[in-house]
Amino acid sequence: MPGIETCLNQFRMGGLMEVLERRERLVQMRRTLNRNLGYETPLWIFPLKLLQTPLPFTPVEISSLLEMWMVMFMCEHSFLECICIDGTIAYSYSCFEGGNKELWSSGHHLKSCREVSFSHDGHKLYTASKDKSIHILNVEEGRLVTRFSKAHNSALNSLLVIDENLFATGDDSGELKVWDLRKGTSIMEAKEHEEYISGMAVDGNKKLLLTTSGDGTMGVFNIKRRRFELLSEPQNGELTAISLMKRGKKVACGSSEGTIYLFNWDGFGATSDRFALKAESIDCMVPVTENIVCTGSTDGVIRAVNILPNRVIGSIGQHVGEPIEQLAQCHTGPFLASCGHDQKVKFWDISSLRSVIVDDYRKKKKSGQLKALSSKAFGSGEDFFADLREVPAVQEDDSVATESDSD
Repeated sequence: MPGIETCLNQFRMGGLMEVLERRERLVQMRRTLNRNLGYETPLWIFPLKLLQTPLPFTPVEISSLLEMWMVMFMCEHSFLECICIDGTIAYSYSCFEGGNKELWSSGHHLKSCREVSFSHDGHKLYTASKDKSIHILNVEEGRLVTRFSKAHNSALNSLLVIDENLFATGDDSGELKVWDLRKGTSIMEAKEHEEYISGMAVDGNKKLLLTTSGDGTMGVFNIKRRRFELLSEPQNGELTAISLMKRGKKVACGSSEGTIYLFNWDGFGATSDRFALKAESIDCMVPVTENIVCTGSTDGVIRAVNILPNRVIGSIGQHVGEPIEQLAQCHTGPFLASCGHDQKVKFWDISSLRSVIVDDYRKKKKSGQLKALSSKAFGSGEDFFADLREVPAVQEDDSVATESDSD
């Protein structure tokens, strides 16, 4: 057993190493700031105002030679999973230039990978592919652990991890399957939708599974009893995304027509509200608080939307002129990741949304442009070169709430 002196020396060395690591991070931060601000001054010379002002850092964007259409954060780690046209790529991300690293890439699927999801403990990665198969990989190495070949009769389009044993998949023909890893097979199969299943969500009790489909309906399935419950009435356009809001009391569905449809939790048959955005479509959405959801559209703009009262708060950021395929919220920091057709994964600061409160239904006067909610969104006062860009202005969304029967 080590003596007291040995323990003290280890404690001193540990403290010293921590100080050295903090000093090294500060040096890297200062180098990055000087380079971004164009300073030719020595490393240690800094404007006093910058040192006194806390600067919210977001990770540096990731560029790829291939088009990316899915991004997913791993819980409690600086780990990001991306889907490219020919497989999946794992990255570790950093707030410093040159800090992003590709950890591994996987080409286990014969055709393009369409959906990924981490297990709740973060040790496994589930992938669904156009080749109709499901793969489960080891996260640290990208090693194939489990394969379900020919899991569906049609190409897979969506996947949702329910708990440590159960997960659900949906395909292009509208078929839903729930799988049990303990049995190594599906325990529930249903084909109630006429078109592809675009998204899925499950309640906190892991009892009801909700699906959205290209046929414009939302499906309700009882996992516990392994049976189909009901389909909602068809909406205008395709339903493309789904999120649970208001502590599970509301269900928000995005559509190809640029409208958010709201359902009461106990009223899945018909919508309680609908909220039209001036967006070409809502291709993806992710809740960032119980009241605010971020949406991605084919116009390349990421909008922050308050639910009940229904209002577009502003713009988080943009992929200029390129559709946004997917959004993901970080579990360890106040930022959002997005991927689009510009072959980039971008990161956005969403810390300002935590304090936003919309407490009435009074509409604000039109200002002609979306309010910038992050320093990298167009129109931000922190963007020195904003006036020099030749990009079309993003017009403010005129929110329209109709058929409201709840609050």
